[in-house]
Amino acid sequence: MAERRRQVLSRERIVEAAVELLDAAGEGALTVRALTERLSTGSGAVHHHVGSRDELLHTATEAVVADALAAPVEPGMPGDEIRAAALGVFDAVAEHPWLAAQLAVQITRNPWGPVTVRVFENIGRPLGALGVPQRDWFATSSVLVHYILGATTQTAQPSEGGADRAGFLDAASRAWQDLDPDEHPFVRAVAGQMRDHDDREQFRTGIDLVLGGIGRS
Repeated sequence: MAERRRQVLSRERIVEAAVELLDAAGEGALTVRALTERLSTGSGAVHHHVGSRDELLHTATEAVVADALAAPVEPGMPGDEIRAAALGVFDAVAEHPWLAAQLAVQITRNPWGPVTVRVFENIGRPLGALGVPQRDWFATSSVLVHYILGATTQTAQPSEGGADRAGFLDAASRAWQDLDPDEHPFVRAVAGQMRDHDDREQFRTGIDLVLGGIGRS
């Protein structure tokens, strides 16, 4: 029993339970009370290991981001390192929809925090090996991070009216196809591609376009 109690009250288990609550019902579901009920413990244990509710949310975000960026990549392939980091973040947001908003908060409002530092380190470290001059490291890494942030946030947004993704895209595609062909020839031409696209592949294409631009600069 004592061993089980130590496991339940560990910092890792508290953060794990917080992520479970966030995944199940979103940011609004994460309260110290809900967490203590889930762990069958008192609020003092949560405050002792993690702190306030906001600190718990930040810690959960940091833990998920750390896991997302932990995948090993073959050394000597700087472009692949950036792709792996970017896709790791994308996949984490797909698995944990609440993460997109927290990433935006951390990266835009807490540049000295561990989440922002970790993301920029993983995205920016390979730039030198790609031939980017040091004077351009911050600007280039910022372009990549802002693309990742924007694309993952957009993908994490629920469809209008709660419709499923396929139904939402089909309705949007049909609306595009019904536009005036003289006024909107391009939008009509890509309507089918919009309906059938894969979000992850589209995201990867964006990363490849940025990396291709780096290679030509």
